[in-house]
Amino acid sequence: MELNRIESQDDVTRFWREEREEGAVYNVYLKRVTYHTLSENENKSNNEFSHLMWETQKFRVIKAGSLEKLVEYLYIKGEVDSTYTTVFLATYRTFSSPEEVLNILVDRYENIKASPEGKGELQEVQLRTIKSVISVWMDTYVEDFREPPTYPCLACLQNFAQKHVPDSDLVIRVKHKMEKFRKEDLGKSDGNIEFHFNLVDEVDHMISADYHQPLTFCDISNQTVAEQLTFRDAELFKRVVPHQCLGAVWARRARKHGKGGTVAGSVLATIEQFNRVSLRVIATILKNSELKSSQRVKIIQKWIEIAQEMRHLKNFSSLKAIISGLQANAVYRLRKAWGLLPKESLAVFEELSEIFSNENNQLASRNLLMKEATAKFPEVDSSNKTLRRRNQMKRQSWIDNGVVQGTVPYLGTFLTDLTMIDTAIPDTTDGLINFEKRRKEFEVLAQIKLLQSASQIYTFTENERFWGWFDAVRVYDENESYEQSCTIEPAIDGSTRLKKKSPASSMRPSKMDPSRFSLFMCGGVNFDDKASTTSGSNPQESPTSPNATMSHSSSTSSLQSYDSDTSTPFKSSDACVIKVSIDTGNTPKSHIYKSIMLHNTDHTHTVIKRVMDKYDLKGKEKDYCLLQVLPEDELLIPDKVNVFYAMNNNGDYTFVLRTRKEQETLTQNKKKGRRKLKLGL
Repeated sequence: MELNRIESQDDVTRFWREEREEGAVYNVYLKRVTYHTLSENENKSNNEFSHLMWETQKFRVIKAGSLEKLVEYLYIKGEVDSTYTTVFLATYRTFSSPEEVLNILVDRYENIKASPEGKGELQEVQLRTIKSVISVWMDTYVEDFREPPTYPCLACLQNFAQKHVPDSDLVIRVKHKMEKFRKEDLGKSDGNIEFHFNLVDEVDHMISADYHQPLTFCDISNQTVAEQLTFRDAELFKRVVPHQCLGAVWARRARKHGKGGTVAGSVLATIEQFNRVSLRVIATILKNSELKSSQRVKIIQKWIEIAQEMRHLKNFSSLKAIISGLQANAVYRLRKAWGLLPKESLAVFEELSEIFSNENNQLASRNLLMKEATAKFPEVDSSNKTLRRRNQMKRQSWIDNGVVQGTVPYLGTFLTDLTMIDTAIPDTTDGLINFEKRRKEFEVLAQIKLLQSASQIYTFTENERFWGWFDAVRVYDENESYEQSCTIEPAIDGSTRLKKKSPASSMRPSKMDPSRFSLFMCGGVNFDDKASTTSGSNPQESPTSPNATMSHSSSTSSLQSYDSDTSTPFKSSDACVIKVSIDTGNTPKSHIYKSIMLHNTDHTHTVIKRVMDKYDLKGKEKDYCLLQVLPEDELLIPDKVNVFYAMNNNGDYTFVLRTRKEQETLTQNKKKGRRKLKLGL
């Protein structure tokens, strides 16, 4: 009789219970497995079975554990668990380092081999599994072993291979990697230029002398702009290292695991390019204050048409950048220009803006990306009959000519998701590393890797003349752009002073840490450790037109919001995300802050303790006080109150932790200041 195990729809996996052992917590599942049996006398080709049997199998999945237990789970069963190994290797950098994990694997290999039972069948299988895990690791995440100048992980691996598996190909592969890395890193030190952008260096960059006739924006076709920006965006997105997008990595919370240099260089390069595009949208519109409104509106219209080309190319990164540039306060307030915009262009702008609406956690852009991520052609619809007919004709031409479009997503969506997971879910549970959190993070990383394969489809080549023009555009910081805007159209009150920060307030091309630019990239809550908050534009200065009903909150990149209202920070009925900086006397208050999840059950001492743990502060909770930072003052949160209900909901959810001694000094100084003011001193 032949026994066939077939997993049918009747086979159900159910959670049973939680099991604990020293250093680990497991979720235990029960799965019913059905066996179909064929008797020897039956015809095996008719798929009829004489008996049906089933049994219940129990299996465990690690939920949380110490680092040693998590590494042990890679090989303990005597076979490679591809799912667990994939998740572990993609996310372990948030709680460990390559050198630490490798040392544990090597030590375990040597301990198993040296033990009296080391000759057993299970032990032999475990030894082979450890070697397999190391091999997969080295092939999949080769950059983990690039740590110049000494390459400690490769050196450790080389000693391991020569000692325990001298005749294997591992020795040759490690030696080859070592030589390759040294040669490449030596080449970089000799002056080879990396693919990298710097906003500061490009400002006022002059066009190369090779170009006898410098280009102007109007000289460049919309298709050329769209294709070149897509070419650069696709190249950058393909080079994004998915694990660098993790909230604990790109937001620099894992700085202690870095070996020097930028911990998320591939992410920051994408963010810088995003801002380069937005800055040039603003600069080209504001550049010449002598232009008539009828001429300026042509530039705005051209950018909208380029954005539409981006939509056709499924380049959501530069599409978002262009929309953000058009919605920058300095551009958005130009009533005369927007009022002259044709109805058709206005309709396109509104439809493209709706793609990035913050409503329901950017649901529209998420659904669109899921629908078109791996599709051959975009499905561009429109409420405008003329636009809809034009889009249908363009789609038909792609089909007829066999043109297939790739996809470049807006990376900020994934960065928001990952930082939200990092903030909302604790790193540890009962003192053990929370691996369930890593599984949730990996689901987002898997989406990024899938889209990276879709970005390979583009076949555009670089146009050096275009990039000569692009790099030569003089960009403005926030104050410069607003002053230029007020020169074009004076403010209502006659003042050129910026009263409120615009949605583009994080696009400041000054000498600052590159991570500042991540704030403009992340279209949801600002979870970065570097604070540069923004607010909505001045409602009194939004464009007015008989045909214009544009809502600035529809797709603004304001960072205070996770809800549809861009002026209101994320808050549900039972939790919200707050950001806290420290001002402890020895550590003066700065723009550095960390984000924590505040629940409706959290009292003052609980929040203070959580902040102290986040910043690794020593001392007692009673030595600190918590204050909410309001636009005009600070609100002292009383002791023994529920912070969730005690805080002011009209302001930012921004707090500062300060020593009580420092707070008393500040209070006394304020009183002295008010007393002097009354005396007229």
